[in-house]
Amino acid sequence: MDPPMPTTNGTHNHDLPPDPTGTTASQFDPDLFRSYLRSLLPPVIGALPSELESLFDDEFEERVARFAADGNAVVYVVKEKEESEDDSQPTYTYHLTPHLTYHPSHATTLALIKRGQTLDPITPLALQLHFLNLFGGEETPYESLHAVVSCGVKPWFDAFVGSRGGAKDGGDSKMGIPMTKKKFAELELSLLHLQQNVEIPETHLVIHPVIQKAVEQAGASGVRPSINLIPTKTLNDSSFLNSLHGQVNAWIKSIQAVTKLTRDVSSGTASQEINFWLSLERALEGIEAQLRSDEVNMVMDCLRNAKRFHATVSFIADTGLKDATDLVHKYNQLMKDFPLNELLSATDLDKIQESLTLIFGHINRKLKLSPYPIRRALPLVEAISRDFNDQLLRILTSHRLPYTPYETFDRLLAQTLNIFRTWDDLIKEFTNVAREVTRKRSERFIPIKVVPAHAKLQERTRYLRDWRKQHEQLAVMTGPTKGLGGIGGGLEVGGMDMEEEVKEAYEIIKRIDVLDVSVEGTEIWVAAENAYNERVSRVENQIISRLRDRLGTARNANEMFRVFSKFNALFVRPKIRGAIQEYQTQLIDSVKEDIKHLHDKFKTQYRYSEAYHMSQMRDLPPIAGAIIWARQIDRQLLTYMKRVEDVLGKGWELYAEGQKLQSESSAFRKKLDTRPVYEAWLHDINRRNMGVDGRLFEIVRLRGGGFQLAVNFDPQVITLFKEVRNLLWLGFQVPHAITNMAKDAKKVYPHAVSLMETVRTYGQTLDLVEQNKGIEWLVAEYRNESQRMIAKGMNIRWDYFVNQYDSTRYVSVADGRDNRHIQFVREFASVVSVLQDKTNNVIDLYKDIVRNVEDLATCPYTTEAFSELLSKIQAAIDRLNLEGYANLEYWVAELDKRIESILLQRLTHIIQVWCAEFDRMDDNDVRSTLPQRDPKRRDKRGNLKEEKFLEGHMTLKPIVHEIRIQNQVIFLDPPIEYARATWIKELHDWLGVVCRLRRIQSSRYEIGLQMQGANLSETTYTSLLTRFMDNTLQRPFALIEIKVQHLKDYVGKWLQFQSLWDLEAEYVFNRLGDSLAHWQQLLTEIKKARSTFDTSDTQKSFGVCVIDYEQVQARVNAKYDAWQRDILSRFGVKLGNAMKEMHAAILKARNELEHHSIEGLGGGAGARRF
Repeated sequence: MDPPMPTTNGTHNHDLPPDPTGTTASQFDPDLFRSYLRSLLPPVIGALPSELESLFDDEFEERVARFAADGNAVVYVVKEKEESEDDSQPTYTYHLTPHLTYHPSHATTLALIKRGQTLDPITPLALQLHFLNLFGGEETPYESLHAVVSCGVKPWFDAFVGSRGGAKDGGDSKMGIPMTKKKFAELELSLLHLQQNVEIPETHLVIHPVIQKAVEQAGASGVRPSINLIPTKTLNDSSFLNSLHGQVNAWIKSIQAVTKLTRDVSSGTASQEINFWLSLERALEGIEAQLRSDEVNMVMDCLRNAKRFHATVSFIADTGLKDATDLVHKYNQLMKDFPLNELLSATDLDKIQESLTLIFGHINRKLKLSPYPIRRALPLVEAISRDFNDQLLRILTSHRLPYTPYETFDRLLAQTLNIFRTWDDLIKEFTNVAREVTRKRSERFIPIKVVPAHAKLQERTRYLRDWRKQHEQLAVMTGPTKGLGGIGGGLEVGGMDMEEEVKEAYEIIKRIDVLDVSVEGTEIWVAAENAYNERVSRVENQIISRLRDRLGTARNANEMFRVFSKFNALFVRPKIRGAIQEYQTQLIDSVKEDIKHLHDKFKTQYRYSEAYHMSQMRDLPPIAGAIIWARQIDRQLLTYMKRVEDVLGKGWELYAEGQKLQSESSAFRKKLDTRPVYEAWLHDINRRNMGVDGRLFEIVRLRGGGFQLAVNFDPQVITLFKEVRNLLWLGFQVPHAITNMAKDAKKVYPHAVSLMETVRTYGQTLDLVEQNKGIEWLVAEYRNESQRMIAKGMNIRWDYFVNQYDSTRYVSVADGRDNRHIQFVREFASVVSVLQDKTNNVIDLYKDIVRNVEDLATCPYTTEAFSELLSKIQAAIDRLNLEGYANLEYWVAELDKRIESILLQRLTHIIQVWCAEFDRMDDNDVRSTLPQRDPKRRDKRGNLKEEKFLEGHMTLKPIVHEIRIQNQVIFLDPPIEYARATWIKELHDWLGVVCRLRRIQSSRYEIGLQMQGANLSETTYTSLLTRFMDNTLQRPFALIEIKVQHLKDYVGKWLQFQSLWDLEAEYVFNRLGDSLAHWQQLLTEIKKARSTFDTSDTQKSFGVCVIDYEQVQARVNAKYDAWQRDILSRFGVKLGNAMKEMHAAILKARNELEHHSIEGLGGGAGARRF
């Protein structure tokens, strides 16, 4: 089998095959292990095949079986060097052991460690075993162990953790990985310390055998060792004494080798210096322990006994032990508990920063106590700087800075630079302490200067951070979504992809170690940076061309500034900065114009600016507002200056134009200085007496005559308090006296403002009462209460509030004497607030009442309209009653009189309208409703409809009376009296709309018996009918009677026709007799009377009444015709008889005339008779 490679040591447990069973392990063939060792050992530990036979002894198979089956077993192959007398070729023996021991003869030990519980005979042993070389010999194992931990175990662990990426999701901290890393670092550091320690030679004092034997004899006997145990002969033997003397001299030399030991602090590390002094202290303590031993004491006693004092007296002085011990003890005040390990075992940058603070805190504190020389302290700090540099490099290199995202990169380097700043601050503090200690010790002057080993790394770190920032800005501006990527519609300009070009340029830097500050590393960095700049310059040229295009198309300075602000990140690049310098003049002109606007704004003065009105709205007093306004202008001016500096770079004021602009802005800033404003205000305040004293109230005479109540409080005091508050916020130092004055004002300010507001409210409320005269009685009680409070406050002074206000914090509210003045302010505000609320409330109710009362004069003349308005008025009165307004009864009585006058006008008008309607006799007037004959049906349907009419459109429905004949009797249905009753009832209904309304009452919420005996008329407005001054109420009744009389006259004509049925014809004939004149008169009268019924009309209208004679008309006509025929026939008979008689008489006379002669007529009686 080929020997396995060392890389197999790093295989992990999860790569193992399944653990073999116990049966498999018991069957493990030792020959497999034997052949594995034969292949492995020759190349690994340099063993010859012939020398390996000593491994395979009789117990080999038993050991292998135990190793294969035991779960935690490990086996060691030991290569042991055999001792030889001469300098011949060394020979080695090998043996297998389960127990590890250390011996100088052990040249090499190979540890074979199982990865599983047991060995599987099927799987190759190369996959089941770790092996580790443990070198022995005369040297210490520290170097080997340090190499194993630092180069094998720790990197392998870090690589595994890094591959998992646990730090990203916080999983590492939960699993304890940071603590494990720290333990590895501490272990590595401890092993490093062990191998770096300067070996202090061990001093073993050689004791004479006679002395050794005497001490052992005393110990065995249990007595104190003394020279009595040594034979006298021996004590006086000069050879014995000489040998003792020689041993003492040898002791002095060996002790001096330790006490005079020193090291160069500038070489090696800080931990070596620290460990040297700590080890030296232990060595000196060991020597002191040996010098106190019984053997040494007995040697000294022997020499003293022999009078060899020159060997004993100067023994301690010759060794220098006491001085050395004192010095080392003092030095170790600094070296003990030195927190260097915190730095050397730090696993991140935060720990490094903390460790530096601890280290320098320890040094600065202990240097004042320990006499450790400053000339050694300086190289010690430089050694710490070397350790600090190495530790920083180790941590930063582990992060692979060029490959990290920019945010992480910037955070790491910012933290690193912060650590460097911390070092610089700590070094300054250390330097001060060192100088102070040197002065106190009166040591020879040496320059206190520390040359840091990390200076180059610091410079590289700072440069690298700026360089990466510039690169990142360039990468962002050439990216696809930001900056120049969105301009022109594409990334490729002039056949070049800028984003890709920047990425490829950065790849050059990724290939090198950016933190290598050695000469070779610096050369590599410079070469890489030149290559990077060469590629990036092409991108810069494209950016410059685009930028110039954008600046060239800018229409004004604001657009130019906008372009600058967008690409400002690129202006740190010198090439781009040089390309935009031609726009400097334009921008300076623009800024000049902006500054001119600021000048104009300042010249308009604060009082006439918009800011003044805004300050008033925000309750800023004038002086503080003016200072804030000036500071705003100052900030704006600084913004303009900063804008120029951002765009044109630092040093812009060195140009001619820039210098002029800088001088103008400086002069303007002097004008903007707010200190003179503040000092003028101070002078004005000191000149005036701004005390808070006098009475609370004062009476002010008005210009137009009259007086007014006011609060005796200067508003300037309030302004003073606000000014002081705002000026303190603005950082001004206000004098103590003015501050106290402002504090006094602040104490009374709440009460003064409350009183002012209360008095203002009181005045406004009284004005409202004056404007609404009708409510004076209602709010009189509240006004009287307010006036009582004012009278009470007339005797109170402000002094009490200033001097006694603080006591109210500690005195209970129940103590009325101490806080009665403050209580007065609250009560006064409360009383006036109640007055205001009650007044506002009653004004709203009063306006509603007045509006409803006025509506009574114009509302429709219906019960619903009147009742609705009166119910609203009554509801408002009830609210007034419920809210406890005073004088409500008298006020309601006055209101009722007003309502009565309005209702009386409505009654007068309705009577006039009714009379006009009743008196209208126009028969052509169109009646909108059909005549009704049924009185009951008319009442049900008519009243509902009538009430909807306005009084101006009143319509009285005509009553229909029918002249009927029944049983040969003519009569009127309904009778005339019904018409009179109906008209009177209608009149009463119209009057009842008003008279039946319920009167308003003020005492509906009052409990009492005063209403029990009240007359019913008092609850309605019926009594209004007695209030008419003229004959208004008599007129409708007179009209009714007149109308009834007309009806009676007309109906009487019809009732005359009753005689047609009542008269007997013979009676009429007998009454007429034979007088034809009477008969002719009767016929004429009959003909005239016929016009009453002999017509095409069937009814006769009297306006509000209609007589219907359709039913009786025909019968009267027929009866009349019968009578007329009878009378005519009789008249004809009478006339015929009379004619006959006349004819006969004429004939007779004719005949007689004819018989007479004419001659006979001439004379005589006969002629005269004819």
